[in-house]
Amino acid sequence: MTELQYGLIGLGGLAIAGVLVYNKWQEHRHRKVAESVLKPHPEDVLLNGVPKSAPSPAVPVRQERTPERVEPVFAYSEPAVADTASADQPVLAEDFPALAQAGFEAAPAPVFTHMDSEEISLEPEVVVPTAIASNVAVDMSAPASGGRPEAQVELPSGDVPAELLDPRIEFIVAMELVEPVSSRQILQSQRDVLQRLGKPVHWVAFNERTREWERLRLDNEVQVRRLRVGLQLVNRLGPVSDGDLAMFTGAMQALADELMAVADMPPSRVLDQAAEIDRFCAAVDLEIGLNLVSRGVAFSGTKIRALAEAAGMVLGLNGLFTRYDDDGRPQFSLQNYETTAFSADSLRTLTTHGLTFLLDVPRVDHGERVFTQMIEQARRFAETLQGTLVDDNRQPLGEPQLDHIRREFIGKPQATMQTFGLPAGSPQALRLFS
Repeated sequence: MTELQYGLIGLGGLAIAGVLVYNKWQEHRHRKVAESVLKPHPEDVLLNGVPKSAPSPAVPVRQERTPERVEPVFAYSEPAVADTASADQPVLAEDFPALAQAGFEAAPAPVFTHMDSEEISLEPEVVVPTAIASNVAVDMSAPASGGRPEAQVELPSGDVPAELLDPRIEFIVAMELVEPVSSRQILQSQRDVLQRLGKPVHWVAFNERTREWERLRLDNEVQVRRLRVGLQLVNRLGPVSDGDLAMFTGAMQALADELMAVADMPPSRVLDQAAEIDRFCAAVDLEIGLNLVSRGVAFSGTKIRALAEAAGMVLGLNGLFTRYDDDGRPQFSLQNYETTAFSADSLRTLTTHGLTFLLDVPRVDHGERVFTQMIEQARRFAETLQGTLVDDNRQPLGEPQLDHIRREFIGKPQATMQTFGLPAGSPQALRLFS
């Protein structure tokens, strides 16, 4: 054999050895990442959190809440006898120590002062602590309607916009592919496994043509080299489970192996983070309902439809008439007070003794303003249909009661969400409260 042949044999042996060493290194790295994500953590941040300093007597602290998820609900009674303890006490950063670790840094809680039945004022603290000044900056020179200054929220930095994926509310896996792969292949790869998860999975990739990050869809195929996959930690069904987290990380590792990529998973305590985010969401998750009942004569379905369409409301497949803003975002809805859902066919012959106007507080931007619009529509319906606006106890709702609802059950929860960098109606809020 010639020297060239011996040299080629030697180079081949070195190449094979290099591949074996690289594979062992990759296996070791993947095992370390999986162990850091899935290993148990004996201490519980919710039970053994950072000791709290004694609160100032002038600042009320919200009472401890049960960690179980609370579905959005609202039952209003007269202010003098209503159970409004939770609404009257502000949500403080000390109540949620794990949120600060997750990146939710709260600005000072705004102070509410009742001025009169037509005007509600929020007076935020002027001084923002240095530790959070980069996250939430309050511009006092441009107050919004109702006296509330607009808060300029800067979301955590990162290569993917927080509107698409937010590390505070999603467990994000990053992959950098050696060669471009079809988005359709990526979405189909672990589809059967991921469909068994109890939480949504969001796929985001960098579009080399538009130079922007975008959601992956089956109907819009692109070539992907930079991929981010986020498992949502919380929705209205509660926090993510450890079983779902293990299934997701396993699916992501299998996808990385198929794509010949490395799955970069953050070694964070996501289960504790998810539990505390869920507790925070439960504290602000409210749905406001205004009931319109007949004074004797039942409401006609044809009149209801005519009034709803004149108000710009659209009948959906869910049996609700919904009012949308100019950007197509839902503002408030109208449903039958009785059990029969609205439909195009049923409205021709339907009669009912009541209607309910609904506002989903955490999913609506500028909730106080939208609530005022909903009241105006409800009063138009009441005048035309000869009905009366009542609460859940069928007691008439006047201006003092409506003003109390606007301030305590809409203004305060939405201000709390704003201080934690999760404005009501934002993309992140829509994902959390779904």
